[in-house]
Amino acid sequence: MTAAMCGVLCISGVVLTSGFYSTVILTLLLLLCIALIALRLLKNRAEKLAKELKDEQQARNDLSGFLLRFSTRLRGDEGFEGVMHITAANVAEKIDAESVCIYEFRNDTFTGAGVHGNYPLIHGFKNTPLTTRQHLLEALHNEKIVAGVGFPGSLLISKEPVLIPDAKSDPRFNRFSDSQTLGSVMAVPMLHDGAVAGIVCAVGNKKHPGHSFSTQQFESLCRFSPEILMVQTLVQVYLEINRRDRIDQELHLTRQIQNSLLPSSFPVWGDFTIDARTRSAKEVNGDYYDFVEIDSDRLLVIIGDACGKGVPACMLTAMTRSFARSMANSFTTLPEFLAELNKRLFGDTQGDRFITVGCCLLNKRDALLEFGRAGHSAMVTHVHNHIRIIKPDGTGLGIMPEDFASYETLCVSLDPGSTVMMYTDGMTEAINSFEEEFGTQRLIDAFSESCKKRTENSEIINDLMDSVKLFEREQADDQTVVLIHRNGRA
Repeated sequence: MTAAMCGVLCISGVVLTSGFYSTVILTLLLLLCIALIALRLLKNRAEKLAKELKDEQQARNDLSGFLLRFSTRLRGDEGFEGVMHITAANVAEKIDAESVCIYEFRNDTFTGAGVHGNYPLIHGFKNTPLTTRQHLLEALHNEKIVAGVGFPGSLLISKEPVLIPDAKSDPRFNRFSDSQTLGSVMAVPMLHDGAVAGIVCAVGNKKHPGHSFSTQQFESLCRFSPEILMVQTLVQVYLEINRRDRIDQELHLTRQIQNSLLPSSFPVWGDFTIDARTRSAKEVNGDYYDFVEIDSDRLLVIIGDACGKGVPACMLTAMTRSFARSMANSFTTLPEFLAELNKRLFGDTQGDRFITVGCCLLNKRDALLEFGRAGHSAMVTHVHNHIRIIKPDGTGLGIMPEDFASYETLCVSLDPGSTVMMYTDGMTEAINSFEEEFGTQRLIDAFSESCKKRTENSEIINDLMDSVKLFEREQADDQTVVLIHRNGRA
């Protein structure tokens, strides 16, 4: 190898070594830049997470403080009746607003549910002295909030929170008489299943009078809106429960009154034993039965079925019972009794309220039974293993005036071992899963079969009630049975 070649190799080595170090340095610099960028990104992410954590903690603190104040003030004088006012006051305090109103959707319209401060978004505000919260609420209840019209009607369409720095520059406030002095306004629609269930609206920056609400104040109001909706829902549920409790108490009282009107025992009238049973479809019953002593020989056995069900029907049966008992001392004949009862009920009830009645005048001395009916179901007798249906003519009580109402009666002699059944149409009109009625024939068949096997009235009634209960899908009407049995063998 010549000296020239050696020189070339040496120079090449130096060049290669220099290029290698340059590449390494560039690579290290690149990695360093990447590391710095990554560290910067991590720092930004950490700062963002820290801010989010702080905001979340602040939101939790706001919520816990909100609920604490809510629960503390709830124990005050206003209780649940003033919960939405307390909530409005809490919101105003937390976001530093001069006034706050909470609207809710009630009775197909939006109306004020809670208010704090001198809330100005009411028409005719300047002309009406709204000196108390009650005055404010009365005025708010008269407001007609139409979707898409004015403010807050526009929020029903947009369903979006809004912050308005100065209301006088917003045409949606032109409808209010004091729009030029409103200042800043912010409002948040409260959504439930995509629909606006309520709106919370704040007017006037109390923290910085004359200035717009800040972004922080606006975000706080947005954060509070789910809790306000929760409170609103809680109040509505409570008021509904309270309303139902009052209804339950009224029904309980009505049920007690009704039970006190039913005979506490069943009479033994000479050779005759009488039994009855009623089963309500609702909390209170529109059916009734009664036993009225006319004299030492005659007993009036009555069964009634008022139009409809529930409390109105119960009140009509109570009225009928009262009239029937008051007429006992002046009783003449069964047709005249029914005619007079119709006259009194027609004069004291509305046209859509009436009652059907079946009456048996039982004479224990002669073993005779006279039956009259006012639009009621027929009477069925089981005598010597034979069924007989007794169905004299007669109109329901309270439907027609006395000049147009007439009543017939039929009289039968009851031999020993005979059984008589009176019933309300809740027995025969029971419906099964195939939309079939139990019907008169099924009831008569069940009555006949039970009379052949049973000797006690209560046992026969049990059989009849059980037959209907097993047949029907669910009870839709009140069901009553009255049995009269002459003791002894046929």
